[in-house]
Amino acid sequence: MKIVIADCLFHVVIIFTLFISRLPLSSSTTEAIQPLLTRLDSKRSSPLVQESAAKAVLRRLLPTHYHSFGFKIVSKDVCGEQGCFLIENYSGSSQKGPEIIIRGTTAVEIASGLHWYIKYFCGAHVSWDKTGGVQLTSVPKPGLLPRVKDGGVLVQRPVPWNYYQNVVTSSYSYVWWDWERWEKEIDWMALQGINLPLAFTGQEAIWQKVFMGLNITMEDLNDFFGGPAFLAWARMGNLHGWGGPLSKNWLNQQLVLQKKILSRMLELGMTPVLPSFSGNVPAALKTIFPTANITRLGDWNTVDSDPRWCCTYLLNPSDPLFVEIGEAFIRMQIKEYGDVTDIYNCDTFNENSPPTNDPTYISSLGAAVYKAMSNGDKDAVWLMQGWLFYSESTFWKPPQMKALLHSVPVGKMIVLDLFADVKPIWATSSQFYGTPYVWCLLHNFGGNIEMYGTLDAISSGPVDARISKNSTMVGVGMCMEGIEQNPVVYELMSEMAFRKEKVQVLEWLKTYTHRRYGKSIQQIEEAWTILYHTVYNCTDGIADHNTDFIAKFPDWDPSTNSGSQSSKLNNMHSYSRKIGTRRFSFQESSPDLPQAHLWYSTHEVVNALKLFLGAGDDLAGSLTYRYDLVDLTRQVLSKLANQVYLDAVKSFRRKDVKALNVHGQKFIQLIKDIDVLLASDDNFLLGTWLESAKRLAENPSETRQYEWNARTQVTMWFDTTATNQSKLHDYANKFWSGLLKGYYLPRASTYFNHLLKGLEKNESFKMVEWRKQWISFSNKWQAGVELYPVKAKGDSLAIAKSLFQKYLG
Repeated sequence: MKIVIADCLFHVVIIFTLFISRLPLSSSTTEAIQPLLTRLDSKRSSPLVQESAAKAVLRRLLPTHYHSFGFKIVSKDVCGEQGCFLIENYSGSSQKGPEIIIRGTTAVEIASGLHWYIKYFCGAHVSWDKTGGVQLTSVPKPGLLPRVKDGGVLVQRPVPWNYYQNVVTSSYSYVWWDWERWEKEIDWMALQGINLPLAFTGQEAIWQKVFMGLNITMEDLNDFFGGPAFLAWARMGNLHGWGGPLSKNWLNQQLVLQKKILSRMLELGMTPVLPSFSGNVPAALKTIFPTANITRLGDWNTVDSDPRWCCTYLLNPSDPLFVEIGEAFIRMQIKEYGDVTDIYNCDTFNENSPPTNDPTYISSLGAAVYKAMSNGDKDAVWLMQGWLFYSESTFWKPPQMKALLHSVPVGKMIVLDLFADVKPIWATSSQFYGTPYVWCLLHNFGGNIEMYGTLDAISSGPVDARISKNSTMVGVGMCMEGIEQNPVVYELMSEMAFRKEKVQVLEWLKTYTHRRYGKSIQQIEEAWTILYHTVYNCTDGIADHNTDFIAKFPDWDPSTNSGSQSSKLNNMHSYSRKIGTRRFSFQESSPDLPQAHLWYSTHEVVNALKLFLGAGDDLAGSLTYRYDLVDLTRQVLSKLANQVYLDAVKSFRRKDVKALNVHGQKFIQLIKDIDVLLASDDNFLLGTWLESAKRLAENPSETRQYEWNARTQVTMWFDTTATNQSKLHDYANKFWSGLLKGYYLPRASTYFNHLLKGLEKNESFKMVEWRKQWISFSNKWQAGVELYPVKAKGDSLAIAKSLFQKYLG
């Protein structure tokens, strides 16, 4: 059916909006990236393909309203050369026409407009399935959709791009996904306005083709590629072989999946970001090219530098072979995928500082990295994570930063200010010395489950950066290590791609809670006001990496006077340990005891939980409410467990056997009770993670390997010896039912048993003996095949109420 729209009114709205809008970028930055934007626009799918793709998103989201919306692609010139969407009432003569018309410059803009409409006109909500899913009951039936104001609603992007993903998200969150799960994610991305996503799936199949062309054998690659759950770190050159080898089935399966992912992204008008060559090479290349400038890197978090997976090889960008391999990789991707992008990610200096800080040398290395890209794609643009400028700040001083950032032609590099929500680099680097950059939210490390956020920074940081003098900001982005947690954070951050002004968070939260639960309830609003000022107001400079003692059990001897025996995590696994002012309501911790991260008053959050529970009768049937209730109860009880652990340690030091036993048993019981709570919601189950891994296997051998990968990543993570835990143990810890009862519980029980035996025999804590016993158990668990539930059991609200009364009443 032909869509009729009031064109005159449309153009009036456009002109008025352009008149009042502010220029989001400095003119020099606009000029630098304009050729790229124009070129990317020319690569997009046809309007008909994009409109069809947007309609398909609608069909999957709201099939009952498929005919209620009309979609139309418009050119950028009607939006002031910016991305935009326009929501209007249907004004045609046909009574069978759609109710609402949404125009957009791409299918992503149209999907964003659809999301905006159902949020702000229908009170609906969209989040990941694992964080409660959608709330669409508030959307009126077809024929009764709310009308928008006369003239429609026009929303423009203040900056061109909304970037998505971290290079490690592919391992922490996406590793076991099939196409069905990816399709849901790409729909979510489109609805959130993401138009610049990382597309890293399947690259090992491309590397196989490139390296075998250089006489590298599959046997050599078996030692080079990591296992499925550890590919991100094998790609970065942190390790090799760990969890591998990769089967032919895996390589082919992932390549097919990548082609489906790219096809859908292109249909929706997204620009995928593909990988490029960072210098990480198989050991065999040194034998085949003995004169090549290949160096072996140092140890990265192994226990004793085991050469089976430690100390990878790096081809220096100054070597001509670097450009040859880099060009071959880009060309092979184009051969397999077609000409789908001009933007390529490369982080060759991330975690691997150049051998000298000489700016001239650094500039030559940067130029070589870019040459490898541009030889393969003459229009290539280098997208680089800016994490190195934070994590290795002692090396990257202004001369070195300028040398790298200015080593490529103007407009040929874009930097991700990866940690701008906590440690923005743009403000201290003269806007990356004129280089276009994307303001990013990092937020989550290790894919942990913990309620955490910096909502004030999110609501104002991108705006402050964009309107600052000589701004070079060209986008906003979300670079979390793991997704499917803290949905409030990601909904607000996604909106910042379309917000010209700062968001008043308290007012926004009122509408958010109404949308998320489908109704407005005073107790819920009061609870979220508390959460905003506490859990979601972390200002101590410490990033979100869950260190609660249940999930990240302290590896130390409590007989000593130091609670800081844990290994320093480097690079992508590190973050500031600056301690700000903290409020402990349960009890103040001693300075020589382990410190779990706490940045808010636990007493206030207990009150928020009480309010949440009070609203249970009104919201018992809401999946979004149930998820938030389970998560908040878990948050409160896990912080309580931290203090119980410290009470047990103090009892041990006082040689009080009775008190140690009481506190130890309470800690154990908390693990059991939290496990029961988590088991009542489908989204907190270990079994789901394990079964998704096994589903990708085609034979028993792969099944065992994939399950070992899945179990190991969320527990020990990396290698151990008989008496030394992995330096990354519990880095990717999860509050999942099954993991608590099956893994964390035996560990804590073993630990407290050793403490009690020590007191009873008047002996010191036998640290080595405990480690031996525990590591042996862990190794067996990692290789285990016992089944864990994939369906929830129990009444979340009743369990949460019972636990509140038991521990906090």
